[in-house]
Amino acid sequence: MLKSFHALQLHWQIMIALVLAVFAGLLSGDDAALFGVTFYSVYEFFGSLFLNALKMLIVPLIVSSIIVGIMGIGSGNNLSRLGGKTLVYYASTSFLAIMTGLILVNITMPGISDGQPIKDIIGLSDVPQVITDNVEGKGAEDIVGVFLRMVPPNIVSAAAQGQMLGLIFFSLLFGFFITKLAPAKAELMQNLWQSVLDVMMHMTNWVMKFAPYGVFALVAKVVSVSGVDIFIPLAVFFFTVIVALLFHFIATMSLILHFVAKVNPLRHYKAMSSALLTAFSTSSSSATLPLTMECVEQKVGVSNRVTSFTLPLGATVNMDGTALYECVAAMFIAQAYGLDLTITTQFTIVLVALVTSIGVAGIPSASLVAISIILGTIGLPLEGVGLILAVDRVLDMCRTAVNVFSDSVAAVVIAKLEGEQGILKS
Repeated sequence: MLKSFHALQLHWQIMIALVLAVFAGLLSGDDAALFGVTFYSVYEFFGSLFLNALKMLIVPLIVSSIIVGIMGIGSGNNLSRLGGKTLVYYASTSFLAIMTGLILVNITMPGISDGQPIKDIIGLSDVPQVITDNVEGKGAEDIVGVFLRMVPPNIVSAAAQGQMLGLIFFSLLFGFFITKLAPAKAELMQNLWQSVLDVMMHMTNWVMKFAPYGVFALVAKVVSVSGVDIFIPLAVFFFTVIVALLFHFIATMSLILHFVAKVNPLRHYKAMSSALLTAFSTSSSSATLPLTMECVEQKVGVSNRVTSFTLPLGATVNMDGTALYECVAAMFIAQAYGLDLTITTQFTIVLVALVTSIGVAGIPSASLVAISIILGTIGLPLEGVGLILAVDRVLDMCRTAVNVFSDSVAAVVIAKLEGEQGILKS
């Protein structure tokens, strides 16, 4: 039976675990026990174990992913022309995606039910007053502090204390200056960091194999306390993300294709359909990369010179859907805890979502790691990640398709800016 379960695709495993968790939580409640051990404490143990495993991956995964992505830009003419245009596109579209999510989540307020934060409904622990004061007591002058934290005096201490802004900035600089080394030394460093990233991707994939059990424990824990009331705000959160992703996918991308690249958006959607379906089913922009390159080159008509540069880089650093999701998820969790987020704190969320989306490897559910970083940056407990695990897999499939489509649009835009002809003409 267990062998048959593991033979299923991960999203089916998680869906089964979710259904079983609801029944288990309803049947056990928060006081049922076996041999003196409550089921609630068992759920809490395995849920915390899974979250700790995710947290364990944060520093090496983010550092190696950002360094490899920046090294991929190269130096010299690549960096000054093709690389510069590509990075401006990636930063711009990710920012537009994040702002779409931020505006919508402030309208729908999924973490609020009947005018009250949902933490009491679903049994979340209270946030310590010191954290509440820290998060809510920020003003516009504290924006300066955000940029100061980007340059920590001790990078090892910053990593140990979870000050990820500084670590991300250091990684960006480190990757950039590797491109300035002599070829032999640069190749040595590239091989080293690529190997570290490969190991971390394998480790992340391994940890995600336990996601069904983590989802079961975390959802059963919540349901055992709150019953099925948790699924009402989760439904609002789910549709908030879906609507925001659809807006970015259809409206924003179409406008960029029409006004910037000056091509027919409908022809591009049609040309990319097979890659989008693969991205949706695999939840991996890296796994979809070969098919993405094939569609962009053969069906869209972009040259290999552009695709071989923009698409592999995009699979690592261009994550529009992921950045949008990170922002909405962090806002949802903050609302659930009853925190009144100031403009400064929301700016921090936007900034961290933008830079962490660079460092999220193109593998299933790696954005859970990035969401943990955002929560740590604004001072929220990591257990808030457990709120979104029940719907994360389906949303992961949707946001991966958005990520891949944005990569393909980048290739078209850059190719047109480089003067290529014949794109989407046949």
